[in-house]
Amino acid sequence: MTVRHLCLLALLISLAWPLTASANTPKHDISGTVDNILVVLRNHELSAEQRREQLSNLIRQRFEFTVMSRSTLGKNWRKASTEQRQEFMKLFSDLLEATYIGRIESYTNEQVLYGEEKIRGKKALVKTLIKTKTVEIPIDYKLVKKENSWFVYDVVIEGVSLVRNFRSSYNSIIDREGFDGLFGKMRTKIAELRK
Repeated sequence: MTVRHLCLLALLISLAWPLTASANTPKHDISGTVDNILVVLRNHELSAEQRREQLSNLIRQRFEFTVMSRSTLGKNWRKASTEQRQEFMKLFSDLLEATYIGRIESYTNEQVLYGEEKIRGKKALVKTLIKTKTVEIPIDYKLVKKENSWFVYDVVIEGVSLVRNFRSSYNSIIDREGFDGLFGKMRTKIAELRK
């Protein structure tokens, strides 16, 4: 995944999380959330710390880390102890937050267009298109319904799944170095991103 993809993915993940419980469709929740995220990004009275705190709260409120973590670890989820699963979810959520908050803040008024929505039971797919001055990037959001809200558990950018991308690299590390090796690498990356 290129830096351009990561930047766009960061923006899009942040814009995809619903803020309030409702009986709305996934597309409605996503489009409504965009406005709330933009209010934070455009509020020049907020300090950098206040902005990051608000963005962090939005991310952590609506990201389905349990489903995402299970999918990301794949076969290794079953092999992990309860403590290892908890540690992975904590580190994974910290890593995503640290990676994407900085990218979100580089938002430069890209246009988000909403396309097709597919709902199958408690899961949904919402297609969007990001328009910049020079390119159009297709983004698909995978969401799961819990109570009356929709939560993002994967993002597919130009055909590349965030979960599948992490699964491939993480499983390779676990095969070579075990969970302790993976956790060490994740902690190092988080520390680097937070500098």
